[in-house]
Amino acid sequence: MNPGVSVVMPVRNEERHLRAAVRRVLDQGYPGELEILVAVAPSDDRTRDIADELAAADRRVVVLDNPSGYTPAGLNIAVAASCHDIVVRVDGHGELSEDYIATAVRLLERTGAANVGGLMDAQGTSPLSEAIAAAYNSKLGLGGGGFHLADTPAGPADTVFLGVFRKAVLMEIGGFDESLHRAQDWELNYRLRQAGHLVYFSPDLRVVYRPRDSFRALAKQFFTTGQWRREVVSRHPDTLSLRYLAPPLTVLGIGTGVTGGVLGLLLRSRLLTSLFVAPLVYLAFLGAATTVIPGLRAAARLRLPFVLAVMHVAWGAGFIRGLPRDA
Repeated sequence: MNPGVSVVMPVRNEERHLRAAVRRVLDQGYPGELEILVAVAPSDDRTRDIADELAAADRRVVVLDNPSGYTPAGLNIAVAASCHDIVVRVDGHGELSEDYIATAVRLLERTGAANVGGLMDAQGTSPLSEAIAAAYNSKLGLGGGGFHLADTPAGPADTVFLGVFRKAVLMEIGGFDESLHRAQDWELNYRLRQAGHLVYFSPDLRVVYRPRDSFRALAKQFFTTGQWRREVVSRHPDTLSLRYLAPPLTVLGIGTGVTGGVLGLLLRSRLLTSLFVAPLVYLAFLGAATTVIPGLRAAARLRLPFVLAVMHVAWGAGFIRGLPRDA
């Protein structure tokens, strides 16, 4: 007998993608009982109207309010309202691959894991979003996170994309930390592992992710992510790694190089002028990365160096800045 499954979806401003995300869940054809709990945050578009329409069309869809607007609060609201022992997290701009839920349930049973998850398969729909997707899917973009890379083997993992959880374990560790507006997935998986539970990655689980489609939105997303990653590191210092230090060190290197180089020209100091080498090295890196990242049309490849620079600099600047004291 197939266990019942509760799909939890925290959404905000997802007018463009919400119908497709819900349809991909319903089209799974999962043989057990299934419900979709959509926790809707205050939005500037028709997200709530679309969620209500989806609920009216299918009784398996339930709409909940997330007045705080933050993702971890929406997740906890949906989990608390769920009826089944297995919880599947889905985003409003994510589309599950075929048999995702059934495969995840089998993996939970076979591995005994508390959470299983797979690949974030970023796919764009315009030249800019295609370039952003390519950067997501490359070590040269996000620095090599396992669930971004198609060649990552199955096995125990530090974290996974989204996740399919045992509800009892989620409740045991207190659910998602609502004080973390970003990076709450990583932190939750950290607490699962610290409590002795297994987090398991499988490339058989794939979720299509639709990235931002503007430089402004991308910069805002990555700056905020960098801020919250620093917050996670401050709470759990043992999680600090070179991967997280690379973007802020890049920002400091570029800033020091440009400032020192300009001063060197003004003061006619060869030593200071030589600091221009730091930004020049980064520009060379961008050129090389633009050349080697595969599978891009010309229009997307032209945008790729700017996408990479926005990702690295915004993330690094956010990490350096950290959260405001009243965050």
